[in-house]
Amino acid sequence: MTDRERMLAGKLYRSDGPQLQSEAAERGRLLHQIGQAADPETVRGLFRRLLGSVGPDFWIQPDFYCDYGRYIHIGNHFYANYGCVILDGGGVTIGDDVYLAPRVSIFTATHPIDAGVRNADLEYCRPVSIGSSVWIGGNTVINPGVAIGDNVVIGSGSVVTRDIPGGVIAAGNPCRVLRPITEKDKTYWEAQAAEYWAEHPAP
Repeated sequence: MTDRERMLAGKLYRSDGPQLQSEAAERGRLLHQIGQAADPETVRGLFRRLLGSVGPDFWIQPDFYCDYGRYIHIGNHFYANYGCVILDGGGVTIGDDVYLAPRVSIFTATHPIDAGVRNADLEYCRPVSIGSSVWIGGNTVINPGVAIGDNVVIGSGSVVTRDIPGGVIAAGNPCRVLRPITEKDKTYWEAQAAEYWAEHPAP
């Protein structure tokens, strides 16, 4: 198996081989172009070249960082604020209607516990999945192997070390479920939205 194949299979690999270095170099070129571009449609076009897939309605606020980009798959109506970091060697899948606040970090890459193996520059990856209708607060870290369900709010500064089920508010270090999202939440926020739209009718 090549290092790329080992990485995608969750086995130990080295990231300094020619194939992965070539992918990282292409990522670097695209991110540099994104950083230099001023036109939003140009930025979106470059992100479409960088990412594995992304829905038609999205915005990723530069500056953005990733290992490769091609292993990131994002649904429709996605927004990432400043300073997003996605280490995507293990694959990152994100659903529809997901919002990332500033400095959210998603890590699939990790290192062996044993120092001797780790010091040989061997690492491995575990995939991360995030469902649809998820809001992740600023400075949150999502660790390798985590799955987050649909309709979830993650509080700012959380460190997500294990799976989070759907339909909850979760926060903390380590991140834990605080309470379910209820019909009372839905009723309250729909009333707030109705008030807004009464003042600002959609065109």
